[in-house]
Amino acid sequence: MKRKWNNFDVTILGLSKSGISAAKYLSSKGANCIISEKREQTPEDEQKIRKLEKLDIKVEMGGHKNETVLNADVIIASPGIPPHSEVMRLIRAHNIECFGELELAYRESLKPFIAITGTNGKTTTTKLVSEILTKAGYKAPACGNIGIPAIELVDNVDFFVAEVSSYQIATSRTFKPHIAVFLNYTPDHIDWHGDEEEYFRVKSSLFLDRQPAWAVLNAKDLKIAYLKLDISSETYFFNREADDKCVYLKDEKILLKDKKKQVHEIMRKNEIPLKGRHNLENVMAAVAVCYIVGVEPEIIREAIMNFAPPEHRLEFVATVDEIDYYNDSKATNCSSAICALKAFEDQKVVLIAGGRDKGTDLTEFAREVNKRAAAVVLIGEAADRIEQALKQQDVKNIFRESSLQSAIDKAGSLKLGPVLLSPACASFDMFANFEERGKVFKKYVLSKTKTAGSC
Repeated sequence: MKRKWNNFDVTILGLSKSGISAAKYLSSKGANCIISEKREQTPEDEQKIRKLEKLDIKVEMGGHKNETVLNADVIIASPGIPPHSEVMRLIRAHNIECFGELELAYRESLKPFIAITGTNGKTTTTKLVSEILTKAGYKAPACGNIGIPAIELVDNVDFFVAEVSSYQIATSRTFKPHIAVFLNYTPDHIDWHGDEEEYFRVKSSLFLDRQPAWAVLNAKDLKIAYLKLDISSETYFFNREADDKCVYLKDEKILLKDKKKQVHEIMRKNEIPLKGRHNLENVMAAVAVCYIVGVEPEIIREAIMNFAPPEHRLEFVATVDEIDYYNDSKATNCSSAICALKAFEDQKVVLIAGGRDKGTDLTEFAREVNKRAAAVVLIGEAADRIEQALKQQDVKNIFRESSLQSAIDKAGSLKLGPVLLSPACASFDMFANFEERGKVFKKYVLSKTKTAGSC
């Protein structure tokens, strides 16, 4: 239910896209807004701040002042601020109402949310669901952690199709989606949550605590599948045939079993334009969601066949001197990089990996690299630890480079197979984010095509 914000004092923590959108929305509703950012101001911030100040939105940089926090009636926190940070402890100590931008959008709209979470595959599945529903005639833009803050779409959608991170779940209080999807689970973001158990607890709270009308669960991930025992939600399983409602792969076809146990053929596996088993799972989850909404199987099939993979996710870039280059910069953890390696099936790749270490166990990653990579080129802060883990699994042909560009040159020069950037690490040691890392990769590879063409 919408709140009357007139003359409320609201502090927004974080000069981020979601924070700015929340401030603009609340200011338009009469709230007195101030955005508080911990980092120091940069030249790139100046134009943003001037525009905000013209809207009577104040901005403070270089730290969260105590009075800015303590004088607030409500605080909207960026999902990137960890719960153990000093400012969050201060908020809890003074019992100030605090939640995230996604929660704000939920409270301000009566439209249903489709929430898609999991360790990997969220963006692809979110965009796929959005495109299928759009083809079916719904206003259902992709939003949330995918880039467009949900608060910008209030009152202008039929469905919010939201990629939802564990951070966003943790900073929500009453958020209850109509349909919630749990794609997969592997340990990640341990530095933010504190430990693996807390990470899974937060993810699963979207189902256990919120009890959505519908739950779409990965049947092959037992930690996820067992959630069905503790929720009252109607459930669709995907990724394995079940006695009840499910979407699964059989005889090279994607099939859907409905509540009457009738089986519908959605499409053939070879009609799916996405590479890798993990993307088959994303497709199956999207099929379940859209069938729940009421989209006809033929519309689902057509939308999937015309779907283009999101940028930086196992994205083919170019062929240079008979070597194919793939940009999987979004692979910021080991499980995602493993999925990318497996997508090439029996073809061995030259892997470019490394970046900022997340501190996760590298054993399984190293084993898969040993089976699926002809060589590895390492970059970034995590290179030492990755190299040690690879050597423990008897990986050969390990190279070190100081920049992404030199790593691309080295990987291509080996002529041992497709070059795959799938870092298994965060990007923040060398780049602002994974998008910048991917764009640098693509730009440099494409520059090589021009050079090759001129020879």
